Amino acid sequence: MGETGGPKILGIDVLWVATMLSGVAAFAVMFAIYTVMSARDPMTKRVKALNDRREQLKAGITASTKRRAKLVQRNDTADRMRGILQSMKVLQDSQVKAVQIKLMQAGIRKKEWAVAVIFGRLVLPIVFGGLMVYLVYGTDMFATYTPLKQYGIVAVSFILSYKAPDIFLKNKITKRTDAIRKGLPDALDLLVICAEAGLTVDAAFQRVSRELGRAYPELGDEFTLTAIELGFLTERRAAFENLAMRVKLDAIKGVVTTMVQTEKYGTPLASALRVLSAEFRNERMMRAEEKAARLPAIMTVPLILFILPVLFVVILGPAACSISDAFKGGVGHS
Repeated sequence: MGETGGPKILGIDVLWVATMLSGVAAFAVMFAIYTVMSARDPMTKRVKALNDRREQLKAGITASTKRRAKLVQRNDTADRMRGILQSMKVLQDSQVKAVQIKLMQAGIRKKEWAVAVIFGRLVLPIVFGGLMVYLVYGTDMFATYTPLKQYGIVAVSFILSYKAPDIFLKNKITKRTDAIRKGLPDALDLLVICAEAGLTVDAAFQRVSRELGRAYPELGDEFTLTAIELGFLTERRAAFENLAMRVKLDAIKGVVTTMVQTEKYGTPLASALRVLSAEFRNERMMRAEEKAARLPAIMTVPLILFILPVLFVVILGPAACSISDAFKGGVGHS
């Protein structure tokens, strides 16, 4: 009896492959529908965080000590980690403050996570480094490696596991800073319009954050928080300094310096912001031109590795086939 089945190409059943691809496509469609139906509004979490900050400022100004203590949310896990670190004498206030600043720059508003970052620096090397020590020296997985390579694997695992929390925070800070840098010129233009329309500084920040909240959510969050602090803090300069501390960007520091000088000396806000906006737009254009100028050098390697071989095959392939057929014909004729 002959072998039954559908048509085959290179020994592969075409119907079976089509059935598998159809199943994968159906699963992808169902997953896409589920993702769309279960998508949450990203602004909800940001609004909640800003409202929490508003309540904290209210508590710090008007609430009594007992009510202020009630508004402070306790985190049992963070308290346990803090207790462990304090018992080991490895927790310093300066270290906690530095990590808290990094968390704010990364867009993470919960200060108690600073203890988790420091705790991760202590625990991750023990877990992953100890596991790698066991795999290298306790098993035969790396038996063929030289002692120097084994030591290098263990050392790299310890270093990477210790630096993992800082690398994660640095990555989030870089992404957030780039997103804020893109929207800053537009935000300054809107601030100029609001200032010329007669709005106060806190009202102008609130208006700009509402207008740019969808296009640049990170910048909208920072401006909204600044507007809240301008309305509640006793010193308006502190609100601007907090903005410069939360955003790791020199352009924001320039805006903050301009705002502080305007508040102190009464200089025109619209003209100063207009100059800053023009400078930031020129800087953004120069950055784009720099990336465009690097494209030819970047495209050289893909061009050599992927595009030129295909061109050679397309151009020289028919000629090679013709030459091969000609040689075969000549040999057969002879």
